[in-house]
Amino acid sequence: MTPPSSIETSLEGTRDVEAVILPDLPLTVSGVSARRAKAGTLVAGTAAYSNSDFFKSPGESKPKAKRWDHLLSVESKSRTPSSLKSAARFLKKSGIISLGGGLPCPEYFPIEELTVKVPKPPQFTEQECLESGQLLTAGKYDQSEGTGTYDLSIALNYGQGMGSAQMLRFVTEHTEIVCHPPYRDWQCSLSIGSTSALEQTYRMFCERGDFVLSEEYTFASAVETAAPLGIKFLGIKMDAEGMLADTLDVLLSNWDVEVRGARKPHLVYTVPSGQNPTGATQGVARRKALYKVAQKHDLFIIEDEPYYFLQMQPYTDPNAPGLPLPKTNEEFLKTLIPTYLSMDTDGRVMRMDSFSKVISPGSRIGWITASEQIIERFVRHNECSTQNPSGISQIVLYKILEEGWGHDGYLQWLINLRVQYTKRRDTILAACEKYLPTDIVTWNPPMAGMFLWMNLDWKKHPHARTKRIIEIEDEIFLAAVEQGVLVSRGSWFAAEKASFEPTQLFFRATFAAASEEAMTEAIERFGIAVRASFGL
Repeated sequence: MTPPSSIETSLEGTRDVEAVILPDLPLTVSGVSARRAKAGTLVAGTAAYSNSDFFKSPGESKPKAKRWDHLLSVESKSRTPSSLKSAARFLKKSGIISLGGGLPCPEYFPIEELTVKVPKPPQFTEQECLESGQLLTAGKYDQSEGTGTYDLSIALNYGQGMGSAQMLRFVTEHTEIVCHPPYRDWQCSLSIGSTSALEQTYRMFCERGDFVLSEEYTFASAVETAAPLGIKFLGIKMDAEGMLADTLDVLLSNWDVEVRGARKPHLVYTVPSGQNPTGATQGVARRKALYKVAQKHDLFIIEDEPYYFLQMQPYTDPNAPGLPLPKTNEEFLKTLIPTYLSMDTDGRVMRMDSFSKVISPGSRIGWITASEQIIERFVRHNECSTQNPSGISQIVLYKILEEGWGHDGYLQWLINLRVQYTKRRDTILAACEKYLPTDIVTWNPPMAGMFLWMNLDWKKHPHARTKRIIEIEDEIFLAAVEQGVLVSRGSWFAAEKASFEPTQLFFRATFAAASEEAMTEAIERFGIAVRASFGL
């Protein structure tokens, strides 16, 4: 295959997200099979150069992304391609003997074979896997011996900054199936998890002293990762659907550089589905409204979506029959809320996906999707820092996702997670109804994710007039620990930590970790602590 063409200057100005007509048909699972059959066997050896253009639809009828030179940091603009990584493109020349890069000989890798046992779709329980799971084996020389397309001699060696071609193909196809980006020059790159990708993104777009915009309560590590870089967070008011578009617009329309002591922000960080910590999920109308504000003020959006596929069945009365589950993968995909990437006509979104919440946090593999220009800058950063995700993790995931399940089986796995998380959510909500004083503690049933955000009416506390909210929060937190349950304090998730003085009292509980029995017991214990603190 030929390398992609050089980056071209795209159309200027903004485009109305609702006015674009896209004649290209979305990629389907069956379409992947047909495309691969036409392309032939993937041949990608050690440190093989690749990018998403090798594996996605051409999309010739779509516009190209805008250019973002004016938003990139001095550091990002100064990065140049790695001389050693760039030389890898010559390895595809037939018969070439490499004395160039410092690639160790696979003969000295002390791992001859890896075997993993995984479930066979749709038999996903641990017991079913023990009884009838499939064994997937990776040998050292599977590719050269013609028994596989990805082996240990490749995975255990150095790789390219965008990740292996084999895993890049899978995530590119998956992204196109789910999001079908409406511009032409989008690409993917593997990452070593979203937190690492986020740190790199800050450095690509921000200088010291800049503000990043986010929900007023946000992922604590996002704030803590930015702080040492001299980057501050500014929280935007929320409701049950997350960030308020009007509030964001008003803030930016009235930005005063002298008062704020910083230039107008151009980066917004959001977790649109099952937001951490509040569990809020932005509906379609909210996402479109926020995207239009981003167009108006030339914001670049970081769409952090680790919980996107943990969208659950609608919550109903415990005694009411639940809605039927999707019967097919196609039905499942139609139930998912459209992503920012799927409505991004400008190329102003970087979507961050992760296997952490749907496969394993310890894999430390995720991927980002953005315009060709942004991916190129991201890969330049990888080349002189993380280099590429763990080869062992990549080949294990490849065996599961590609050889074990395929796109069809992976979507079945995600439907299975919907069933499991719906059950867990309903369990914790039933426990809350039973054990918490509902005149004091209220909550919105989450539509996605793994968190329940509980709002306590602090004004009913006997010391409401004599103690600060933060002090009441501390009292309840320690009382809960004394009762034998650990919940997270709402103040831990404030976007503006340095100046934070809460006006409401929140606690976050997760329904992802403990067993259903233990989770119910934990809520009962938390209820005892709340009642004791409120004198009930």
